[in-house]
Amino acid sequence: MHVESTFRKASDEASRILMNSFGRIGEIHLKQDQSNVVTQADFDSERKIVEIIEKDFPSHNIIGEETGFKQKGSEYTWIVDPLDGTSNFASSIPWFGILIALMKGNEVQAGAMCLPVTGEYYFASRGNGATRNGLPVQVTSEQDLKKTLFAYCLDYSEQPGKTDFEARIIGNLVRNIRNLRGTNCVVDFGYVADGRLGGCATQSTKIWDIAAPSIIIEEAGGKVSDVHGNPLSFILDPLRYLDTYSIVCANAHLHAHVIELIKSSK
Repeated sequence: MHVESTFRKASDEASRILMNSFGRIGEIHLKQDQSNVVTQADFDSERKIVEIIEKDFPSHNIIGEETGFKQKGSEYTWIVDPLDGTSNFASSIPWFGILIALMKGNEVQAGAMCLPVTGEYYFASRGNGATRNGLPVQVTSEQDLKKTLFAYCLDYSEQPGKTDFEARIIGNLVRNIRNLRGTNCVVDFGYVADGRLGGCATQSTKIWDIAAPSIIIEEAGGKVSDVHGNPLSFILDPLRYLDTYSIVCANAHLHAHVIELIKSSK
């Protein structure tokens, strides 16, 4: 079984489910806090993705945003976000998508990002580059941060001082970029991978939000780290898979500049 066909099949089926529900949302439920909501479409999409993965690779572990950690003792783990951008989706804003990654041990081996509204499908496997709808993509080669659009995603936080710190980061970024943008979902990562955005950063993500984007952006020639500039280190443990991560991604030159701006915001 060629793993890429599983990615594509799962993404296509989930896309159909989401587009059938888009603009016709029923109940919207809060999850952990005011910034996190879930709809029936999240559950329907995840159910279909998991069904396809388990049919093709029944022995593999699966971490799903809505259904949790299915630990089967495999060295391979699929990471599934069936609807990234649920708040946008629930408000009939067309900024949402599907994220699927495959890890071997603690290293991401392949990932897919799908934007159902525009029909864009990004895929990468380690060492083989990144594509959008089958054609190679690259992060921007721009070296001047002031000539780029940059996305920064900000969510509610109960951590004292965190929102004020992030507001200072945004202030520093705005003074050093062309314009600030942000869909707070997979769309931003796709646009970094294909060079439309100069970079993206967010400090409140889960493994299913960034596992797939991390390998796609790296394979597109980008640099990916946490907000301190350290490599991402995912923890695949039933007691730790809900850990929160930060991410900064851009080409190597812009990435270094952004990390310095973040450090100077403290």
